Amino acid sequence: MRPSILRRLLRRVASTAALALVAATLSTAAAVQPASAAGGLQQVTGFGSNPGNLRMYEYAPAGLPANAPLVVALHGCTQTANDYYASSGWPKYADLWGFAVVFPQTSAANNALSCFGWFDPAEDSRGRGEAASIVQMVEYAQQQYGSDGRRVYVTGLSAGGGMTADLLAAYPDVFAGGSVASGLPTQCATSQAGASGCQTGPQKLTPAQWGDKVRGAHPGYAGPWPRVAIWQGTADHTVYPANASALRDQWTDVWGIGQTPSATDTLPGSTTRSVYDDASGDPAVVTYSVSGMGHGLAVSPGSGTEQCGATAAYFLNAICSTYHTGVFWGLDQDVPGGGEQLPAPSGLRVTGVTADSVSLAWDAVAGADSYAVHRDGARVATTASASYTDPGLAAGTAYRYTVAAVDGSGTPGTASPRVTATTTGAAPARCFTATNYAQVAAGRAHTTGGLVYANGSDQDMGLYNVFVTHTLRESPPGHFVIADTGCAA
Repeated sequence: MRPSILRRLLRRVASTAALALVAATLSTAAAVQPASAAGGLQQVTGFGSNPGNLRMYEYAPAGLPANAPLVVALHGCTQTANDYYASSGWPKYADLWGFAVVFPQTSAANNALSCFGWFDPAEDSRGRGEAASIVQMVEYAQQQYGSDGRRVYVTGLSAGGGMTADLLAAYPDVFAGGSVASGLPTQCATSQAGASGCQTGPQKLTPAQWGDKVRGAHPGYAGPWPRVAIWQGTADHTVYPANASALRDQWTDVWGIGQTPSATDTLPGSTTRSVYDDASGDPAVVTYSVSGMGHGLAVSPGSGTEQCGATAAYFLNAICSTYHTGVFWGLDQDVPGGGEQLPAPSGLRVTGVTADSVSLAWDAVAGADSYAVHRDGARVATTASASYTDPGLAAGTAYRYTVAAVDGSGTPGTASPRVTATTTGAAPARCFTATNYAQVAAGRAHTTGGLVYANGSDQDMGLYNVFVTHTLRESPPGHFVIADTGCAA
């Protein structure tokens, strides 16, 4: 073994007990082995100087055209690149939408539990360690596939999610977007000793203080900033839901858009999606809270377009997070094979609203076989006519729509400009009475230093235990206040 690697191993092993993301993974650590190429997954060597001592694996569909997007997918602790390739669902959408995927892999030579070093400035900073190795992989893949440098994205689970957040901050000039699944805020910890505190409850910082950690990772950078998706299970007892709140605060502050969602809706798998728009009305930050899900990446095995992945350790059956992440990034609007797109429908307009529906109309497109209607970034309908009524909506809620013409081969064209429609009526407040422990587990509150604080309002609820009970009133969605003296629903 090279002396440098031996020194690295000894330094990491010495404080393994303090790792933030190992509580649920100790039993499988011994089984971690280097990934081998499986099916379409191929190892790449010689991609750069590799200061972080990582392995590079990649997958690309046959006949990938130039200027296609590129996605980097980072595994969690005790996992391998092959695990993420086999269970995350990214190869399915690479085939369907046309892009390449890079799967970096760390190992026990870097960390005893094969965790990416999201807590180590020597590994997660610009130009250093594992972060620099991952960017070298991006540069190699861009040259290999002729990828579009404006459409490079990174996603990761757990420790891979923490590294994703750090990469977005250190390299906002490389990554157009990211997705953090059960992960940590950027620069939540700068040592292994501090990592465990982030896991169970990050520092109680203001959004501006969290945002400063991003701005400090690449001083002087003036934008544009990456668009960020945040996935979190409400019953995650390895990386607590408070981390998702901190991530939201951090990236909304970086975008300068505040912490009140522009829209909130419900997706499959008991998932609540909250959208935070930028000044132009486009989603900049989106949070996905999966009710009852523990620590892992949300998947939904099946053959449907919105289904993906395979259940395994830390791949949990709930919703296909990969599909919704790809839609958020706009990967579904690319045309595999480089074919000519139909133009965007013009004249998209709201023709009527009720308490539970929105009616739309647009100008017909020559050559269109049908039209794909997207609500808040996700396709909700395909219609043969140049109008559509979207049913089953929540009262008093804003929804954003785009429409794309679809040709006879099923290929969607350019999406129309976005329109916003707000249903009539007022969304009723919801009230929840539960112990402090249960409120945190349900994603309505978070912990810091043994105390519980309501999400949104940050009101002090007392000790984190099952003996203190409070009623929380939710209004607007995702914002909770203490309402022990009365809570009219």
